[in-house]
Amino acid sequence: MDTELAISALGALAQGTRLDAFRLLVRHEPAGMAAGDIARHLDVPQNSLSSHLGILARAGLVRAERHSRFIIYRADLDRMRALTLFLLQDCCAGRAELCAPLIAELTPLC
Repeated sequence: MDTELAISALGALAQGTRLDAFRLLVRHEPAGMAAGDIARHLDVPQNSLSSHLGILARAGLVRAERHSRFIIYRADLDRMRALTLFLLQDCCAGRAELCAPLIAELTPLC
């Protein structure tokens, strides 16, 4: 991942509703969620949510798929993985033992 893509993704997540929507979609992987369900769950008007989902999609963090009359949104976990690796690429100046606590804390979450 290059710096511009990382900045775009981090910028998209730097807003409360978008961060909540992304985290909600991560919890609902791999099935994803319809936009209306996301709006109800987050108690956000659908037109506002549509704008937020568009920003997340342009940053590559969510994907939309049409299923009949619904649009199902899914978190792009590959893009999030790339962003996380970009942020941790130079972790602890290559001294793996210093990164061990971080890795240990992340491992049970996956």
